[in-house]
Parts: sequence; C-alpha cells; structure tokens
Amino acid sequence: MRDFLKSDHFKLGTFSTNCSSGMTVTKVNERWDNSWKNNLRLAQMLDDAGIDFMLPIARWIGYGGETNFHHNVLETMTWATALLAKTERLTIFATMHTAANNPVVVAKQIATADQVGRGRIGLNIVAGWNKPEYEALGLTLPDDHETRYGYAQDWFDVVQKLWTSDEIFDWTGKYFDLKGVLGNPKPVDGRPPILNAAGSGQGREFATRNADFLFTPAIDLERSVGEVQQIKDQAAEKGRKVGVLTFSHICCRPTEKEAREVHQWYAQDNADWEAVDNLVNLQFANAQSFPHDLLALIKDRMAAGHGGFPLVGTPEQVADGIESLAKAGFAGSTMSFLDYAEEFPYFRDEVLPLLAEKGLRPGAPASVAAE
Repeated sequence: MRDFLKSDHFKLGTFSTNCSSGMTVTKVNERWDNSWKNNLRLAQMLDDAGIDFMLPIARWIGYGGETNFHHNVLETMTWATALLAKTERLTIFATMHTAANNPVVVAKQIATADQVGRGRIGLNIVAGWNKPEYEALGLTLPDDHETRYGYAQDWFDVVQKLWTSDEIFDWTGKYFDLKGVLGNPKPVDGRPPILNAAGSGQGREFATRNADFLFTPAIDLERSVGEVQQIKDQAAEKGRKVGVLTFSHICCRPTEKEAREVHQWYAQDNADWEAVDNLVNLQFANAQSFPHDLLALIKDRMAAGHGGFPLVGTPEQVADGIESLAKAGFAGSTMSFLDYAEEFPYFRDEVLPLLAEKGLRPGAPASVAAE
C-alpha cells in the first residue's frame, strides 16, 4: 500500500499553490506568486520537512475584482508531474474536472505521472460546479447534482477499469461508449489515492463510494464532529473506510498581537472584496461544498483563506488549533499562507515540533533534524 494511504498521523499538505494569490483574496503585493520557481522551491522544502502532500486547484478563469483572483493558474497534471520529478517523498495530486477531461486520457496521464513519481501521484476528482468556467470551455453545467455525479461515476469507472484490466475491452455506459481500449502503463503500486470534495447528498454518496478521502470545510467544529462521523458511517455502510480532510489558513507569528495585526492587514484592510463577493455568489449559485446556511457568515474567511479554518496566532496557538481539528475527527488538513515559501519555514521550525509532541505528526526527517 502507498505510504500516503497507510500512514495514520494527522496529514498536512498545501492547497492552491499553483494558483495566483493561493487561497488569499488580497490586494497586498506580498500575496503568493504562483511561478514555477516558487512552486518548486516550496515543494522541495515541504519534501525535506516530511509534509504529506500538495493539492492544486484546476481553474480556467479568474474571479474578477482588482486582482482578478485566480486568473493565473498552472495546469495541474503538468504541474504535478514536474514536481514529482523533483521531489522524493511528497504525494502530489492532480485535480481533474470530469466534464473537461476524457477518462481514457486521464487514466494514462495519471499512470505516466505515477511512473515519474514512483507511486506518489494522487487524483482529485471534481464533478463540476463553476458555471462561468463551463461556459468558457464551451460546456453546459447540468443543473442537477444527480447528473453531474452520474457522469462522474461513469467517468471514474472507466478510469479504474483502465488501471486494472490487462485485456482490451469495450465500455458501454450511460455517458461513455468506448471501443477497444486498454490502459498501459498501469499505476506503480495499486490505485492512487483518490480525493473528492463533496457537500451535496449525491456528492457524498459518490465520495464515500469511490474516494479515499472526502474534502470538506471546518466552519464550526461542534458541527464538524457530527458531520465527520456521519461521513465515516456512510462509508462503513458501503464496506469502505474514508478519511475526512479539511483546509485551513495559517498566519503564525512569535506573538498573537503580531499575527492578528498582519492577518487584519492583508485579510481585512486590503482584501479584494469584489473578488470575494464574486466567489461567494458563485458558491451560492452553483455549489454545495459549503453549507449555505453558514456561507454568508464566513465572508471574512473567504478573503483570508478561501473559507479555510483560521489558524492565527503563536506557534502554540496554531498547534492547538490543528489539534482541535484532529479531535473533531479530521484525518488531516491542507494549509495555506499569504506567501507559502516565505512563511512555511517558520511553521516547519516552530509548529511541526509541537505537533510531534502532541503525537499528531512523526518526528522530523533525518535530513531536517541534521540541519
């Protein structure tokens, strides 16, 4: 089994470093520059520090506003494959929209990237929600989640068959009619880890049937406790074990005062509120990833970390916040920073040892401990 699937510590990864501004909808000049140079620099730091994974967002158009948030995005399959060639331990996900990518092509792309990474690729499946992007691609977004996830199921069934079948086969499904297909090469070490973000009933049925990890926001931790257990129970009814991941935004400084002042500066005083409004409105109109009864209450979080759980304060406070996510039942969390490459070293040096003391993370890799 792949290391990413068998490890039982609280998983940590980064989110959206392939996108301009990362997860922070801000106008400050210090916001994340998603250049290849910066992504490579960060990936190698994460790799050396024993961080588990990197997760990208697939995006084709920005959210407008003064910064046109997420207007510059590195394509995820290319990005993941290149980073796998330059790292040793990290699992790196590619994010694929089912409607925009042929499953026969994706199966081969993932298997090829897995050859490069020697068993470290992951697949994040997106059934679709962002209507303007569908329109930009000349596609029609189905109004109902049943159709979106029905298509995604047929799509993923084809991918899995290509990864496992040694014989040429035909495929006749509701959405795909394929003749004489065969997938070679295969993934290196069994099925790559599968991730899916889902909030709707149909989405969670899909995720608990197919994914290894379901990705969902942690808005209210008391609410999350029941939600996470419900997801685990739903998977267990299918004879499966599905971990639940969430996402968080980190602003960590030596004092709480400094952390809160910096956070206020970029996430409130200089937020790109027009882009935030566009993002929130699109979520209301087309997606159920966020609970709609809480979405309006976390508009400020959308500026700070795209709605991620806020971890603002000293290293001790950030470590305690991560521990609270673990106690709520989450198997791990992605992390975002205003500037990932500049801020991660402080998190690595000050927070990771505290998480190891709490039993949430393994000790530092030898390459880091020896420095």
